[in-house]
Amino acid sequence: MSEAEKVNPPRKLTPADVLKGESPLVLTATLEPIVGDRFQPAGFPEIGHVIYKAPRKDGSTQNVCIVDSAASMANHLESVCQRGAHDLDLVEELDGMPYIRCVTNTTEGNDPTENREVVVTSLTEGHRIASSYFIEGAVLSGDAKATKKNKDGKDEPLTLERDLIDRFGIVLPGSSKAHPPPDKWWNVFKTIFEIDPNSLVHGVLFPRWQIKIPRALTAHLEAFGAGRVDRSGVKFDRLGKTSSGQPIFAVDDATAESICATFVLDVSLIRSFGRMRGNDALGLSGQQQEFLVALALWKIQKLLASPFRFRSGCHLRCTTLKSYDQKVEIDVDIKKALKDTALGNPPVTDVFWPREELYREGQAEATKSTSGDGDSEEIEE
Repeated sequence: MSEAEKVNPPRKLTPADVLKGESPLVLTATLEPIVGDRFQPAGFPEIGHVIYKAPRKDGSTQNVCIVDSAASMANHLESVCQRGAHDLDLVEELDGMPYIRCVTNTTEGNDPTENREVVVTSLTEGHRIASSYFIEGAVLSGDAKATKKNKDGKDEPLTLERDLIDRFGIVLPGSSKAHPPPDKWWNVFKTIFEIDPNSLVHGVLFPRWQIKIPRALTAHLEAFGAGRVDRSGVKFDRLGKTSSGQPIFAVDDATAESICATFVLDVSLIRSFGRMRGNDALGLSGQQQEFLVALALWKIQKLLASPFRFRSGCHLRCTTLKSYDQKVEIDVDIKKALKDTALGNPPVTDVFWPREELYREGQAEATKSTSGDGDSEEIEE
């Protein structure tokens, strides 16, 4: 700790204090490249990265580069929950946190007990639990498909869509349509928390049911005083197996006076997920709301704790973290928060798809989407 920090130490941010404090909580992290002064922002073919002139109060303008959008930053914040880019298990610190997995069998057939493998999870899908990978799959109970009696009294496989509608309690009386009247929103918040609390942190949309929960945690990454660095690369086809020859391609890098990641936590939104009505507890308890704050703070802390590779050529480290003009330090024990909070049991919900159905031709058309937006953002590297 520097001498200045000894005199004016950083303010500690705990989940309990943040939940009781002002909303929104705004955190700004100053970042720098781990090597040199160039970095690669998000870009798209034929467009490159975006640099715009932002007006300032003194009448001047400043070049600002969008390094990562809110959608990309959500992807990064969720990636810290996994053991690796190709290892979908949660990190040891999050052991016991509920989430959903889409699983299939490695051989053709409709038996979920045969050599099961994980395809995607609710932390890797842009639409989270609203993804068709989960909604239209069959919920597993142990090694067998869970069942639900239909209107004829016969057992049929229980899809996650049917399970959520029932647990939300949103079927309109005398109608086959599902839509939550005001009092049923408490069931919506409780159910999502029990099976995938991450979706309450980053938001989820079920358009067919008119259920939209916005992001509680939003982030974006920008570079100020930015300049474009145009350079080139070349692809060598030494074996002559393609007709491309040796094409030259353009690469866009950037430099900047400063790089800042901004995190906005809508604490009021999290508080709106539950309250007391007389002696009745509605929606999420105070402890459950505090866990959502703890999870959001832990994600920010994890992203900034060590140099993070946002993409090829964009390896950044954090130098300072502030809330407005005051230095802060995140103080969160996510293991304790998990232990103290009543979470779903079992923590992992497996949803099954037969292999031949999951990977059949035209699956994108056969599976109708239940959500209208997500965080899958293609970026050029």
